[in-house]
Amino acid sequence: MSADAFRVCAVIPTFDNPTTIADVVAGVTPFVERVIVVDDGSAPPGREAVAALQRSGAALAVVRARNGGKGAAVKDGLARAHAEGFTHALQVDADGQHALDDAPTLLQAARARPEALVLGAPIYDQSAPRSRLVGRRITQFWTNLEVGRGVITDPMCGFRVYPLARATAVRVPADRMDFDIEIAVRMAWAGTPVVNVPTRVRYPEGGVSHFDLLRDNLRISWMHTRLCHLRVFELTLLRPWRWLTRRRARAELGEGR
Repeated sequence: MSADAFRVCAVIPTFDNPTTIADVVAGVTPFVERVIVVDDGSAPPGREAVAALQRSGAALAVVRARNGGKGAAVKDGLARAHAEGFTHALQVDADGQHALDDAPTLLQAARARPEALVLGAPIYDQSAPRSRLVGRRITQFWTNLEVGRGVITDPMCGFRVYPLARATAVRVPADRMDFDIEIAVRMAWAGTPVVNVPTRVRYPEGGVSHFDLLRDNLRISWMHTRLCHLRVFELTLLRPWRWLTRRRARAELGEGR
């Protein structure tokens, strides 16, 4: 892919982030051609903050009438970005966790490997809650089983660059906080190379997180159950069946000669 063919936008899902969304948009704007903000059914203050960005021309707003979850919002954003002719989308969370000055490093990796999914590999500071760190270690264990050790450094970080043609082609049932994990796993299964880029992550004081420790951890656990069963089915039944089918087809072609 030539440099001229590489067109990147930012996709920012937001739900009730009126105090941080404008700063996040401003921080990422220098690095991308366009910013797409997906309002996932915010209350009036959050919705007005997004509308103000649209009015000022700072962002293109995609407004969801009802809250459907982070994953549902990102799906809408990726679909809109693809429809607008962009080749890549830089996903950024709206709560100010990500070090946006690391965006050029992620985008440089995407330009070097335009076919790859570029994932932020978090470096946490002391603001990170211990419960979140423990949860990430658990999901990392299951992700290693699903795609192989060392393929995905951290599947939960929402700071990443998607090659849009590949990202919009995979089917991802997850619609909430489990989405970031599932789309990374399914893209890897589909043969998309993965590049992991270290990036700093902080939990700003006063920041709004919508991660529900009970419900979202249950969703993530169920998602890993689904993915692991699919992986076992692929390795023990589907892949051997495909191998036998190809071998039989080659044998029949040989007999026909």
